[in-house]
Amino acid sequence: MRPEDVIIPEDALSESFLAATGPGGQNVNKVATAVQLRVDVFRLGLHPDAYARLKAIAGSRMTNSGELLITARKFRTQDANRADARRRLAELIAEAHIVQAKRRPTRPSRAAKAERVERKRQRSVVKQARGKVQLD
Repeated sequence: MRPEDVIIPEDALSESFLAATGPGGQNVNKVATAVQLRVDVFRLGLHPDAYARLKAIAGSRMTNSGELLITARKFRTQDANRADARRRLAELIAEAHIVQAKRRPTRPSRAAKAERVERKRQRSVVKQARGKVQLD
C-alpha cells in the first residue's frame, strides 16, 4: 500500500495549532503555525494486525487511549504543516499495512557440510606441516 492510497476519515482527526519554534523571525512569536494532529486509531478501521504494527511503529506517539499524536512544525505556514502532518500519518498507516515475510530457517546441504569438513581437513594438513624442522 502506498501513502497516496490511504484514505483517512475526517471524523477520526482533530487538529490544534500551537506556537512553533525555529525559523520565522517575529512571526514565530505571534502566529500559531505548528499543527498537532490527533488521530483516533480505532476510527480508522484497521485490521488488528495492521493496528498492532502501527502501535509498534508509532511508539511513544501513541497514547494509552488509542490516539496517535503527530506534531508538524517544519514549515512557516499552518497549511504546509497541516499537509505535512497528514502526509506523515498516511506514511505511517501505509507502513503498518506492510506484512513482513516470515523467515524460514534453512540448513546446509549434505554436500555443503562435506565440503566444509574437507576444507578444514586440508587446512589442518597445512598447519601440521608447519611443525619444527627436525634434522636427522
